[in-house]
Amino acid sequence: MSKKQRRDIPRFAHPIIETHCHLDYLEADALAEELQAARDVGVERIITIAVSPSNLVTVQEIARREDRVFCTQGIHPHEAEAYTRDVDSLIRQGATESKVVAIGEIGLDYFYDHADRAVQRKVFADQLAIAADCDLPVVIHSRDADEDMQAILSEHLHSLPKRGVIHSFSSGLSLAEFALESGFMLGFNGMVTFNRADNVRDAVALTPVNQLLLETDAPYLTPEPYRGRSNGPRYIPFVAEKVAEIKGLPIEELLSQCFANSEALFFLGTEENTTP
Repeated sequence: MSKKQRRDIPRFAHPIIETHCHLDYLEADALAEELQAARDVGVERIITIAVSPSNLVTVQEIARREDRVFCTQGIHPHEAEAYTRDVDSLIRQGATESKVVAIGEIGLDYFYDHADRAVQRKVFADQLAIAADCDLPVVIHSRDADEDMQAILSEHLHSLPKRGVIHSFSSGLSLAEFALESGFMLGFNGMVTFNRADNVRDAVALTPVNQLLLETDAPYLTPEPYRGRSNGPRYIPFVAEKVAEIKGLPIEELLSQCFANSEALFFLGTEENTTP
């Protein structure tokens, strides 16, 4: 799509919480610019996500430095073979920080298979146990692993009262139904705008509005009409527009409910909880 075909990023009355991105992938100057751009389009809070032993501390540092940025602690399935007792201890220690709002990004990825599947399953279960011990929700990555994902979550439901979110949801509707019936939320990003992502739009249609979260997964998965550029929280209004269209809701109603969902999952009961 040419620059002439792109349109300005919409600004809505209701603020937005960006529930999943990777701010540490940006250089310092680019980070400052991105945070300002996000504020300019109404993004009130941002959660930046840990994925590896090397960025557990980095995301905490960004969250401490930036007033409206929060973070998670966890190891992505791609990094499962780097999970050790020391890493487990680091996650547990980090989880006590005031601006850490979840354990994640954890889960299973059988598409890339960057780590042995048996190791992925064990590390996922170990981190679900951390979430239970620390009384935090989980941020889950699941790709091409629906059956094992459902089985592992089923085993741990009793110990996860705060549940969590399956982010960047693109799995089958069977997993969606299980997750929703079990009290999890589903997170949707720029994929919902892609021409060939009918499966994602079907999942949005299935998801009750009180179990929807908005995210970008920046710098990946930039929504139309800016696909091809590096993604950022500034583009989340395009995700919101498409989700509202699919749900047949006025955009402000959708934003109000997603804001409430984000607060309920990540922020209620914390010192940093704020209201628009």
